[in-house]
Order: sequence, then C-alpha cells, then structure tokens
Amino acid sequence: MQPGPRDLPHQCLIKRNKKTSTFYLYLAHTPSFMDKGKFLLAARRYRHSAHTEYIISLNADELSQGSNAYVGKLSSDFLGTNFTIFDSQPPHSGAKPSSCRASRRFASKQISPQVPAGNFEVGQVSYKFNLLKSRGPRRMVCSLKCPVLQETINDKNLDNSKMNGLESASSGCTVLRNKAPRWHEHLQCWCLNFHGRVTVASVKNFQLAATMDQSQPGGRGDEDTVLQFGKVGDDTFTMDYRLPLSAFQAFAICLTSFGTKLACE
Repeated sequence: MQPGPRDLPHQCLIKRNKKTSTFYLYLAHTPSFMDKGKFLLAARRYRHSAHTEYIISLNADELSQGSNAYVGKLSSDFLGTNFTIFDSQPPHSGAKPSSCRASRRFASKQISPQVPAGNFEVGQVSYKFNLLKSRGPRRMVCSLKCPVLQETINDKNLDNSKMNGLESASSGCTVLRNKAPRWHEHLQCWCLNFHGRVTVASVKNFQLAATMDQSQPGGRGDEDTVLQFGKVGDDTFTMDYRLPLSAFQAFAICLTSFGTKLACE
C-alpha cells in the first residue's frame, strides 16, 4: 500500500486466468517476462446485473470482501467506462466510508469491530467516449487521492516543471492522464515507446503521466510516466509503477483496462 520509488519504477507482471476471471500481480525479480517473482495481490472479477466488481486481496485463495486478506475493490458502471476504486482502510484520519451501495462490504451491519463494514473511495478512472465510433486508442483519466504528494511538495528534488504538472497536489489528490500514442504510417498502427517492456499490440496498452499538459517543459519525457501497462503474452501483462502510486492503486487502474468498452472503441 506504500507508494513506489521516485526514480526507477517497480517492474511487475500481471497473470490472467480467463476461466476463473482471476488476475495475479507479481513483483518481478528480473526483467524476464518468464520470471513470476514475488506474489503481491490477486483480484477476481464478479459480474452483476448493472455493473462489474473486482475484489482485490492479499491472498490468492481468499477473494471475498469478508476475508481478512481483503484490501479493496474496483467497481464499474454498466458501460464499463467509469470505475471507482475503494480501499478497505481510510486514506487519512477522519475519513468516512462511502455511503453508496457499491461501497458496502457486507449486506448486513458490521460483523466485527476489527473489520470495517464499509469501503473508502480513493480514486476514479474514466474512459472517454469515442464520438466517431471508429477504432482508435483509448483515452483515460484517473483522479486519485495520494496523500504522499502533500509531503513531497516541499521536496527540493522535485523541479518546477514537475511540480507544475501535478494537478491539485496540495490537496493530496492528483490527476493522471494517458499519453497520446502516435500514428505510425509504415506499421499502420498507433504506437507508444514502452522501451521493450511491451511486446504485443493491444488496445489495453497504456502509459499514464502525472502532467496535465505534455507540451509544457518536463511534460514530454519518460520520467513523467508513473504507470505503464501492456501485453507481452496471451495472458501476461507488464505493470511498471512509481511515485505517487502504490501497488494496490496501480493494480486497480490496470484492471480497468480489461474488458470490452463498446462506447470507446
């Protein structure tokens, strides 16, 4: 749940099991895509009549909200274009659980003083509608509560260009936007530079940057990428993240990329 490093990102792998709708996150020990590394988190997708939920757990065998290993969940709307990230623990002292039905952990009242009955909203992920109805890159925006940013505002190691790029940093909340890919005439496809960490073309692939305007100084370089996700096999994906994101937040954002989004592509 702690934020990733400031400079070099943590390199992770996500393994998908389509039959069980389960996803497993591993911290890679080596750059090899074949090395699973250390298990971190697991998630399972549950489909409901009006929305989809991903239950995220510290235990790959206990994927329910009633488990002690439960750390949070991801909930989508009917179209699968808007997602809410819920944490089982309050993001700061005095935080109150969300009151909406999707945020509740249990149908009944709190079952134990040690197990909170609610969830705390810590982020939103939205995919923009494709008005032309043509196949093209997805556009996404993430709004996250990252209290750690408030502590880094006065850090002298952060230059002015990066500080100007962090939206609402002083309030402990930041907005991440996907980097726009470029059209490659020779390959006839949209391309991003993943520096060898993504090997299979997919609409799911993305890079998120903590800058609002990439035309500004400091807004173009790879140093501004705080999360990149992409396909390297049929059911294997890379996930590289750094400050201000935690493994839980990065994993939840990547989970939003799975599934068809008819309004966006």
